[in-house]
Amino acid sequence: MPDIETFFSTVQIPSISHVAQALIRTLHDEDATVDQVCAIIARDPAMAARLLKLANSSQFGLSRSVGLLEDAVALVGMERVRSLAVGVSLNDTFQAFPGLDRNAFWTTTMDCAGYAQWLATRVGIHGHIGWLTGMMLRLGELLIAQAEPSILQVVEKLPQIPGVRWKRETRLLGFTEGQITAELARRWQFPPQMVQALQRAADPMAEAGFSRLGAVLHLAGLLAEAADSGPESVASLPEEVLAALRLRREWMTHHFPDRTKFVNVS
Repeated sequence: MPDIETFFSTVQIPSISHVAQALIRTLHDEDATVDQVCAIIARDPAMAARLLKLANSSQFGLSRSVGLLEDAVALVGMERVRSLAVGVSLNDTFQAFPGLDRNAFWTTTMDCAGYAQWLATRVGIHGHIGWLTGMMLRLGELLIAQAEPSILQVVEKLPQIPGVRWKRETRLLGFTEGQITAELARRWQFPPQMVQALQRAADPMAEAGFSRLGAVLHLAGLLAEAADSGPESVASLPEEVLAALRLRREWMTHHFPDRTKFVNVS
């Protein structure tokens, strides 16, 4: 069974834009300013236009419409706009592949991002980091589609029970889509916290060094895969992961978010 380095030697790694690369670099910089982020996004007028459209959508519920990127940042927040911009770029980077339902894929991806943001905020992690990392979790499957289309068919075989896809990937490849994304994120120079979380998302309790963000991704991924996910899906989440994050089922059930209101960049 090949290791992940061998796997990457068989795929064509997608190229992200210079704007996305610059935005990723600001994720490492706690002193990045609104002016810097706006100036980077402004280099790509199409991206700026999409962000303004998102900001004006009902998903954000702003009190007034915005026509300038600076206004969107002021009302939505720099970190959120920056994460959305990277998410838009990643969505544009990956193409559809035969054997993978693009609509279903991106619906699950956006749901995972929304649940990750909700949970991350609850456990003291910046919501924008939770959203972006959750949005990236399944991207590795698109490289599986490129390298091993026959394996993809088995991975995507019905029924899609939450968590089963990770087990199928591990059995057939030796690693999961999240671990593939982690290596991709490392090569694209995303922050180590995000790389580590993606690496451990499928089994956050297996490593000696516990990743809270990885545990958040694990729960978000399970919720995103649950058919007609609602408060009742909280009951099936693994107790050891909830306990490690000090999350109570009662709170989660009572505050369960409406997935139809999650931001969708696809």
